[in-house]
Amino acid sequence: MEKSYKQLLENNKQWVASKLAQDPVYFEKLANSQNPEYLWIGCSDSRVPANQITGTLPGDIFVHRNIANMVIHSDMNMLSVLSYAVEVLKVKHIIVCGHYGCGGVLAAMENKQLGLIDNWLRHIKDVYRLHFKELDAISNKKDRADRLVELNVIEQVQDLGKTSIVQNAWKREQPLHIHGWVYDVKDGIIKDLGMNFKSTSDLHSVFHLD
Repeated sequence: MEKSYKQLLENNKQWVASKLAQDPVYFEKLANSQNPEYLWIGCSDSRVPANQITGTLPGDIFVHRNIANMVIHSDMNMLSVLSYAVEVLKVKHIIVCGHYGCGGVLAAMENKQLGLIDNWLRHIKDVYRLHFKELDAISNKKDRADRLVELNVIEQVQDLGKTSIVQNAWKREQPLHIHGWVYDVKDGIIKDLGMNFKSTSDLHSVFHLD
């Protein structure tokens, strides 16, 4: 266990050496500022690292991760990240990325008590409730779970658009687009769900903020 833990530190030294060999001022440039164009809201699942699966470098993507890539309006952590990304970093794109086989989504489809996380999973259950007719009509459990993963991403994109942070950016005519993606752990391919929210016109009028 101790050797495994220390290996991470050794890996870090090797990574630093490889970066400096490619560019002697790599870390100097990285330390000066960060100007990412993207905010990534993804799942905490260890198999879905934002930079690696998009082929981007440190500094390219501002990242927030939680169980099942949720956008919950009472989550001050998520809201703080969103505020900083939109209002300070001026990101141009927000990507909500779910993934097939998501443990949070699978757990939300069951009725077992799991503890504290039950309160978090209830938000995913609400997504199921909104789309239960479509989901209940899917007999294969895996297919149903995959579709719930997609619908969950769609709802989180909607929830981002409902925030005052995003709507105020649109009012300022700040270029800001919200997208929904799903990553497939089995083949490494990202599926674009075809969402590109860029103004309040993409939301139902009841959610428009004056």
